[in-house]
Amino acid sequence: MNRIVFSIFLAAVFSVSAFADEGMWLYTAPPKQVLKEKFNFDVTDAWLEHLQKSSVRFNSGGSGSFVSPDGLVLSNHHVGADALHKFSDAEHNYLRDGFYARTRAEEKRCLDLELNVLYSIEDVTDRVNAAVKPDMTAETAFAARRAVMAEIEKESLDKTGLRSDVVTLYQGGQYHLYRFKKYTDVRLVFAPEQQAAFFGGDPDNFEYPRFDLDICIFRAYENDKPARVDHYLTWSPNGVADGELVFVSGHPGSTARQLTMTELQFLRDRQFPYALRRLYTLEVALLAYSNRTEENARRAKDLLFGVQNSRKARDGMFAALLDPQIMDAKLASERKLRDAVAKLPDAKDILSAWDTIDAAQKIVADNFLDSALLEGGHGFSSSFFDIARTILRAIEEKPKPNGERLREFRDSNLESLEFQLFSEEPLYDDFEQLKLSAGLTWLVSHKGLSDPLVQKVLAGKSPRDRAAELIAGTKLRDVALRKKLYAATPDEVKAANDPMIELARLIDADARAVRKILEAQGEIVDQAHAKITRARFAIEGPTAYPDATFTLRLAFGVVKGYQQDGQMIPFQTTMAGLYARAAEHNFQPPFNLPKTWIDRKDKLDLSTPFNFVSTADIIGGNSGSPVVNRAGEFVGIIFDGNIQSLVLDFAFTETQARAVSVNSQAILHALEKIYDAPDLAAELRGK
Repeated sequence: MNRIVFSIFLAAVFSVSAFADEGMWLYTAPPKQVLKEKFNFDVTDAWLEHLQKSSVRFNSGGSGSFVSPDGLVLSNHHVGADALHKFSDAEHNYLRDGFYARTRAEEKRCLDLELNVLYSIEDVTDRVNAAVKPDMTAETAFAARRAVMAEIEKESLDKTGLRSDVVTLYQGGQYHLYRFKKYTDVRLVFAPEQQAAFFGGDPDNFEYPRFDLDICIFRAYENDKPARVDHYLTWSPNGVADGELVFVSGHPGSTARQLTMTELQFLRDRQFPYALRRLYTLEVALLAYSNRTEENARRAKDLLFGVQNSRKARDGMFAALLDPQIMDAKLASERKLRDAVAKLPDAKDILSAWDTIDAAQKIVADNFLDSALLEGGHGFSSSFFDIARTILRAIEEKPKPNGERLREFRDSNLESLEFQLFSEEPLYDDFEQLKLSAGLTWLVSHKGLSDPLVQKVLAGKSPRDRAAELIAGTKLRDVALRKKLYAATPDEVKAANDPMIELARLIDADARAVRKILEAQGEIVDQAHAKITRARFAIEGPTAYPDATFTLRLAFGVVKGYQQDGQMIPFQTTMAGLYARAAEHNFQPPFNLPKTWIDRKDKLDLSTPFNFVSTADIIGGNSGSPVVNRAGEFVGIIFDGNIQSLVLDFAFTETQARAVSVNSQAILHALEKIYDAPDLAAELRGK
């Protein structure tokens, strides 16, 4: 990928303007004044509630929305790819070939897909903070905060039956309790061929113009029947118009807009270079494996797509961190805030927060590598290892009081954890061996062959031979055995003598130790950021939105093209453009078209709008988010950002950065003319 050149006026990027289309807004604090002043649009509580409860979060990563009263859920093909991959085998490649259930009976139940719908938000900041006393050490304070958060979640779960998560906002400035309606019986209804969903492949990824039908349709079930939902989005058959106000309701993953310079420098100097090296290494290994056989390619397809997508995204984000204009502007913004803080009555205490973060960040940097390799599992890249560690830790964590457990084992999360742990997902020994061998090699390359822990892990063998031994010896592919061991005593688990569990046991003490260090430093940093947040609110007013946390946010923008290389890039593409782009490349991969699109070209109205761009503020995690108009009607679905949007993790700009969506008109037209799915199209139309 070419390095991104950001020709951005600094004031346009870094100054907070009431008239910029900026913000990943909490539903409890929407930008009502901005929308009224700029667009003469009144956001009502009823409008917000309807959009909130129509929005869906995918536990596999991504967003979606209800689009019919019978539980029909629309998301991206690449969000649904995990489910499609797990259905597939050597005979049926649903990821490549697509799927359509012409009757409800044909809808295929997903193996381990969980959908969450946000029902309510409650501010629990005071209760969480009250548990932490001024004289506590960082470790004690973290334990106290973890305990009260688990207590709040358990109380809420017992009272409401809803999934309950305490979410940290403003890097520790606020804590909100989110309650979710959960669906675990989710069935696949429709998916196009991957080539239609990801036309242009890696060369066109994060680019625009685009011509992708990146959609996947599911149905949520309850009690073995389609879920009846009160809140769903009605379909607009008219798509969007140039300059139209639109809204995006989705789950952006994480941003770093409120981090200090020290934290940004750590990302630039340590985290991003490490992540990119790892992604490039994995990509090479996966490509080599995929090129051996067609079946290998199928097994690796979903992971390879994720690695390539992450690699390209991080390349762009890293370029932003290396851009002196961006970093200088960030530094100027931080200095401006500190100068304003210096005028406050308690300035000395607040200013010390930056020094506190600096000191904590040094400790984080010193422990970063062990955290990634051991606790992050980068040295042990296998689904079998993940299963083994979950079982090993479960037998130790579950007997503890709820508030003393690792967060992933708290009562409010156990049901979701078990849903994943006992998945019937097919696991392939040769593929797991490849991944584990790559992980062990990565471990050796960073810690050295003479490292005592590495010596124990390898047990006198090469990474490849050790991986082969571990994969051949483990019995954790048997789901019944997983359930038995999960419910067993520590002695019974040890007696099972599973080599993968014993590998997890071998590194667990070191992994827990480095996790404990980073948790304590995280508590210190959160307390420091809380001081900065309170000061920011005192200076600017409580109008800022928090960094993204993979929880529901509202964004807005206008449908709008942009200038690039002296040319005006139009706000939307058409189906005619799809065939023209394929012809430019002689229909060669990745610009080839599925046979259905070749055979049925004459049935299409080629002037039908296909993809469009808007200034809405989105990042990774927003994939699958519905785009709605003022009336709350579905007009499109987010599936990407352009290359200029990769800066949005750190700062907002609407000069060229754009969110890319599939037009609602294209979806209906393709269903009816390409896929012979008139009944499904009718359900989307509300008929």
